[in-house]
Amino acid sequence: MSEEKQVKESVKKETEKPKSQKVTKVVSEKFNLDNYRILKYPLSTEKSLRLMESENKLVFVVDKKSNKKEIKSAIEEIFKAKVLKVNTLITRQGKKKAYVQFSMETPAIDIATNMGLM
Repeated sequence: MSEEKQVKESVKKETEKPKSQKVTKVVSEKFNLDNYRILKYPLSTEKSLRLMESENKLVFVVDKKSNKKEIKSAIEEIFKAKVLKVNTLITRQGKKKAYVQFSMETPAIDIATNMGLM
């Protein structure tokens, strides 16, 4: 019976939070997504290299269950760079791509060089 009370209390606490925080927390707890599990690998296609040079963006393949806020925080923690915007896309193959735009303080070319893309 004590376990049922604990579950009811935790559900009660979660319902008090705003919906966006609750969903993010539930997904993070349920699937235990850490920063290196969210970001799978960077893409180095012709299009991604062109975006890197022209718009200061990098393209990553990310975990399908992660959201934009989780992707942004993971990239900021791993690369110690400021992220302006994250756009996501789910391909026909079922992979999720994240187009990450960095601030002008940290060029995407420098980050790509550190990763070994260039």
